[in-house]
Amino acid sequence: MIARRVVIRGRVQGVGFRYALIDAATAAGVAGWVRNRRDGSVEAWLQGGEAAVAAAIAWSRRGPPGARVEALDVADGTPDAALVAFELRATA
Repeated sequence: MIARRVVIRGRVQGVGFRYALIDAATAAGVAGWVRNRRDGSVEAWLQGGEAAVAAAIAWSRRGPPGARVEALDVADGTPDAALVAFELRATA
C-alpha cells in the first residue's frame, strides 16, 4: 500500500471536482479524502495499491468537465490504517 498527498491548482473549485474525485477514487479502490483549500486549490489524500493510486492521480490531472487543471503537486505519504473509504472533508 502507498499513500500520496495531492494538491490540484487551477479552476478546480465550483466545478464538482471533489465529488467527481470521490467517484473516481472509489471506483479505483482508493481510500482517503478530498477537500477544498482557502487558496482555491483542492487537496486530496490517496492511498491504496500502487496502480489504483496512480489511476486516481492520472484522473486528477484532467478532472471533471468544466475543470482546468494548471498544476498538480504530488508528495509521498505514510498510509493511514484508519482510512478505509474515500470521504469529503471540510475546507482547510
